[in-house]
Amino acid sequence: MHIDTRGPRFGAAVTTVVLAVVLLTGSAGLLAWQALCFAVGTALGVQKSPYGLLFRFLIRPRLAPPTEFESPEPPRFAQGVGLVFTLAGLAGYAFGQGWLALAATACALAAAFLNSAFGYCLGCEMYLLLRRATTPSA
Repeated sequence: MHIDTRGPRFGAAVTTVVLAVVLLTGSAGLLAWQALCFAVGTALGVQKSPYGLLFRFLIRPRLAPPTEFESPEPPRFAQGVGLVFTLAGLAGYAFGQGWLALAATACALAAAFLNSAFGYCLGCEMYLLLRRATTPSA
């Protein structure tokens, strides 16, 4: 089953806003929320993450039918990458390492922004590179 490409891009836009607010306010709680969203997206798939559900029930019904679809595995992997960065940011907050919190959050923000603004998903590209590297040639 393939997914509407606009869903992950919408999720990336919301993530961009959330992470920008985290950087502006230093809110570990908001970063924890984003980590939870990434965890759900990693475990259940991006379409069942909080932002995926928001897209499915509130945004998609107002749009024209989708014309582009993608495999759900690369965005799901990207959610896992985002989870790693947000957990690193939370560790920075927890252990008083503000530089780590800022750097990890900024990296996640940059990736989310690239996806939302330009449709370029770094985590998805990592997934595809890893697939190519681990798939035996015929």
